Amino acid sequence: MSQTLQYRGYNGSVLYSAEDRMLHGRILDIRDMVSYGGTGLEDLEANFHAAVDEYLAFCEETGKTPDVPFKGTFNVRVGPDLHRRAALLAEARKTKLNTVVQQALEEYLGRASHSGQLSA
Repeated sequence: MSQTLQYRGYNGSVLYSAEDRMLHGRILDIRDMVSYGGTGLEDLEANFHAAVDEYLAFCEETGKTPDVPFKGTFNVRVGPDLHRRAALLAEARKTKLNTVVQQALEEYLGRASHSGQLSA
């Protein structure tokens, strides 16, 4: 069961406000703040789609590059010893540090997925 909406590569939250008796949410994993609301699930989903479409149209009209969730790059702080060990392994394998980190993440997440700790 998903607790987010998906549309055009964007994820949106689904929250309920008991005070307003309304559903609302925002586009997740981007720096820009884009929110939407609705009185029911169908209304909320339609407004989420409209919010994504309007955000992308606004970016195109103004020449702004839209934020994209999960671009495939992120900074990781691992400490000097682990950094050195990973760099030495990359050198020994005649590959790049980026490749070593990517392979390590794939292996770790594969184990977590198989053990039921992770759902994609």
